[in-house]
Amino acid sequence: MQRSTMAFMERHGGGGSLVWTHVLVVVLVVLVAARPCAGRGNRDIIHDDTETPKQPGCENSFVLAKVRTWMDGVEATELVGVSARFGETIKHQALEINALMLAVPSPANSCDASVLPLTGRAALVRRGECTFTKKARMVQAAGAKALIVINDKEDLYKMVCEENGTFLDINIPSVMLPQSAGDTLEAGLLRDETVKILMYSPKRPVVDISEIFLWLMAVGTVLGASFWSAWTAKEAAQEHYRNIKEGGDPYHYDTEHDTNKDVVDINVVSACLFMVLASVFLLVLYYFMSQWFLILLVILFCIGGFEGLQTCMVSLLSRWFPQAAGTYFSVPFLGSVSFLSLTVAPFALLFSVLWGIYRNLSFAWIGQDVLGISLILSVLQIVRIPNIKVSAVLLSAAFVYDIFWVFISPLIFAESVMIVVARGDKSNGEGIPMLLKVPRLYDPWGGYSIIGFGDILLPGLLVSFCLRYDWVAKKSLFNGYFLWTSVGYGLGKSPPVLGAGITSASVEKTYLNCSCECFE
Repeated sequence: MQRSTMAFMERHGGGGSLVWTHVLVVVLVVLVAARPCAGRGNRDIIHDDTETPKQPGCENSFVLAKVRTWMDGVEATELVGVSARFGETIKHQALEINALMLAVPSPANSCDASVLPLTGRAALVRRGECTFTKKARMVQAAGAKALIVINDKEDLYKMVCEENGTFLDINIPSVMLPQSAGDTLEAGLLRDETVKILMYSPKRPVVDISEIFLWLMAVGTVLGASFWSAWTAKEAAQEHYRNIKEGGDPYHYDTEHDTNKDVVDINVVSACLFMVLASVFLLVLYYFMSQWFLILLVILFCIGGFEGLQTCMVSLLSRWFPQAAGTYFSVPFLGSVSFLSLTVAPFALLFSVLWGIYRNLSFAWIGQDVLGISLILSVLQIVRIPNIKVSAVLLSAAFVYDIFWVFISPLIFAESVMIVVARGDKSNGEGIPMLLKVPRLYDPWGGYSIIGFGDILLPGLLVSFCLRYDWVAKKSLFNGYFLWTSVGYGLGKSPPVLGAGITSASVEKTYLNCSCECFE
């Protein structure tokens, strides 16, 4: 008897299923271990540091600021810096009429009164030799309307005040720029160009349309995987029943054609061990993360994405091409492989390789999402939970895992291990690929709305189990568990909630690299 088309999916394209089962299980551990930590929405550009000193006139929140620039009337690259604890707060709107001419005081360090008038201008000074507040007072006394401090490195520093002082007399805004950005402005002045700047800090939208798309992808993936898993189990049970009804040997059928033999059922012990392994791998990422290690993760993601994409395509196309799906060939090292799998494998392989090569292009997020969703769908067909007890243990362990590595690990490692790994601090800023992301279309700060694979995989295990249980128990939609777990997941990942966990990689990395300095 010809096996059901859904069985082909369960056999992962018709060959090598046992190998790919282990590969995808390993990838699953990696995915959860490397879950990205999201930012804090609009708050990732506004930071009220409770540890830095506050005195009268020195109690502003630190705010990331954009600096629009013009060279001889031609608008140039927009720069990003961070505002000071003191002085006037940065405005939210950028009105070109408020642009200021840029000038360098004399002395250039602005530690003494400037002999050059700065009336109505913005002063450009380099960090060093005196406090930030003294620089601000000197340029303000010379008539400057704003202060830009060039840092001596690419990281930004929070410009705070010295202790036991009053700074109510400082009423001009101050912003620190990275060294390269400040060098650009200084080079324009050295070329005798007219340089104008405009500082502002636009607010981020409460909800960006990208969050809606991301929510649809996350919820759709969980629902799709759940129905796929339940329908596969139902077809397998029906075919097994037909085989027995037609007089076949049920034991022989289980041996040769059991479509569930590649499924990995998680038990309580493996659920706990799973999080231990995830923690170990997270530490490996923390201590040994580098450019070469990131490339290794990209390769691993491409392998998993290739298998996932091939599995999804074979399962989908087998409905229209049953003959190709039912024709098998013997392939060395892989065993019996269907003709359909051999046909779609080159496309899936090419897609994965091209994404790996061009992953840093602006539109590469599309390929990453396609590979990621395909991988998640495949993993949720292979890894299943057998009962609610295992689900409770697994999700509770995941909760403890997140709390520990995000909030408790700084007490041990002096920094949040999860955040350091997610930001890609040790890999030249390139983040791990185990996430779905969509560009923030209406956010003036740009960046991406993201969600980690673990935030889809772990709830997806429970939702898919609930649907399989409802079908076996013949529960109605409203009396079963599937609807309500799906609604709970959808509400938990709804755009307003998801928006509170949005990260703009460049913004968050810039901010979290800030250190506090008041003296040079």
